[in-house]
Amino acid sequence: MQRRPSAMTVSIDTQGRVAIVTIDNPPVNASSQAVRAGLLEAVTKTEDDPDVDAVVLACAGRTFVAGADVREFDLPLMEPHLPDVIAAIEAASKPWVAAIHGTALGGGLELAMGCHFRIADPMARMGLPEVNLGLVPGAGGTVRLPRLVEAELALTMIAGGKPILANVALTAGLIDAIATSDLLDEAVALAVEHAAPRRTLENAVVGASDAEAFDKTATGLRRKVRGQESIAAAIDAVGRGVRLPADEALAAERAAFLALKSSDQARALRHIFFAERATLADPRAKLTPRPLQRIGVIGGGTMGVGIVSAFLMRGFEVTLIERDEASLHAGADRVHATLDSSAKRGLLPDLDAVSARFDTAIDYAALSDADLVIEAVFEDMEVKKQVFARLDQVTKPDAILATNTSYLDVNAIAAVLSDPSRAVGLHFFSPAHVMKLLEIVLPGAVAEDVVATAAKLSKSLGKIGVLSGVCDGFIGNRIMSAYRAEADRLLIDGASPDQVDSAMRAYGFPIGVFEMQDLAGLDIAWAMRKRRLAEGKISGGYIRIADRLCEIGRFGRKTGAGWYDHVDGTALPSEVVMSIIAEERQTMEAVGKAFATEDVMPRILGAMTREAEAVLAEGIARSAEDIDVVMVNGYSFPRWKGGPMFAARSAGG
Repeated sequence: MQRRPSAMTVSIDTQGRVAIVTIDNPPVNASSQAVRAGLLEAVTKTEDDPDVDAVVLACAGRTFVAGADVREFDLPLMEPHLPDVIAAIEAASKPWVAAIHGTALGGGLELAMGCHFRIADPMARMGLPEVNLGLVPGAGGTVRLPRLVEAELALTMIAGGKPILANVALTAGLIDAIATSDLLDEAVALAVEHAAPRRTLENAVVGASDAEAFDKTATGLRRKVRGQESIAAAIDAVGRGVRLPADEALAAERAAFLALKSSDQARALRHIFFAERATLADPRAKLTPRPLQRIGVIGGGTMGVGIVSAFLMRGFEVTLIERDEASLHAGADRVHATLDSSAKRGLLPDLDAVSARFDTAIDYAALSDADLVIEAVFEDMEVKKQVFARLDQVTKPDAILATNTSYLDVNAIAAVLSDPSRAVGLHFFSPAHVMKLLEIVLPGAVAEDVVATAAKLSKSLGKIGVLSGVCDGFIGNRIMSAYRAEADRLLIDGASPDQVDSAMRAYGFPIGVFEMQDLAGLDIAWAMRKRRLAEGKISGGYIRIADRLCEIGRFGRKTGAGWYDHVDGTALPSEVVMSIIAEERQTMEAVGKAFATEDVMPRILGAMTREAEAVLAEGIARSAEDIDVVMVNGYSFPRWKGGPMFAARSAGG
């Protein structure tokens, strides 16, 4: 193989009469200015070389190009621009084959679509997630994708921002083949097989005749916009990509990309993008972790099942423990149902292999060789202590023991162990196999390598790990409790539950605080409040509205009544609730006045920010950015507003 000089981040080798152009720009081969310049130079060199008949575009390291270099977004545009590089590749007289491994995202997938043929590793993922940064694709994605896959799928991928797996991409027509052995060798063989280019922009739009189906999909996606400008812009851009001539659609796409690039929403989304990547900056998270392969989970309820599924989907061996055979069978059935559902959605290529790593037992002795055990039992301190005491007796000394508690004192739970240093809090969010956030709660005695193991685990599970100190509710639930209490005060001051919820939805939350309580179940927070009252942790101005709802069995959707009356799946304002609110106003000698909806969110956001500042000052959260990450990923704070701390500081000037 002969190496030829090229730009530092892009090299050219030859294999026979095939040139292999390799991008090497760690860590994710982002399409930086150096990469773009190197690729443009590679096009010129391969076009001029009479000994080259075809070209393979590949990437070094763990992934294909996984997007643009976000660090360049706040800088002036630097030539060559990515659309020009892709246009040069597509116009080349010699066929280019993209060899995709890892992820091809954003500009990476646009590069691949500019190539004439595409082959992928079986585990590769492809997507155009620009909406998640407040943008639309800016290098032809909205025009080329619907010329390779059904227009409806292109619309869903671009406006939804979620990648697809290689097998889905093959069926859809996005790639030409999946490698069965060596990706690069098979890419070279594919290049040899094709003597002439096949240019994507020369294709007709796939499924363009079914305009009604496309419009129906677009209408459904518009209902989910909730104020995020980039989603609406993406829907419009794909619509132009489908209906306009390619050159006009490309120009319009680029204009939309540049307009969004400098928007407030894009700035907020870039903030949360970088914040999510900095959550594990603590030096302890960089230490050598303990090995993890065998996992135990105590409790087969909703949370336990989600945790089991999350581990199984990521290659771990998992044993589920329940108190009796009936509970065990029910939990196992729920796990299998979750896995089946994921397989049907194309998320599990080999369901049988995943299921083979799942085991169940009612005897804790089955956990004797577990590397990590997570308890997910009822939120009761004594129950959790009993579980930890039993685990202390049966697990190996270096096994990590974790509690999934949402509120309770992790120090107190750890104290029952002969070696408290092996205890940690792993607060998953429901459904645990879907939600990205993992609060890693660090008790005082935790070993440094346990912190490192938990940090690595969050990445292994594909989650965003955030380190938290110990307090009631940790970062997220403590802040949520504060703004939930403020929502109760709004009721006393004259607002109604649906008025508060409507204001939150208008701000960008997918669901209001009272709707969320009905969804989760009012009895969970009621148990927490009773515990805190008994411990003297709640005093002054306590509002009993939610307690009174629980006392008459209004626990939310599961009982058909909570803050709302739930009739045939519809939440309706309740006269019973309004009557209780009126009585509590009278008891508290409050004068409920007509409340302006525009005054709701300043109160909610103020309570949220005040508690967040206290969490930061007490060292419970490591940084303001960590708080934003928690509230965006665990509590549905609008991502395009950057999180409560970012929003407050932006509003302050």
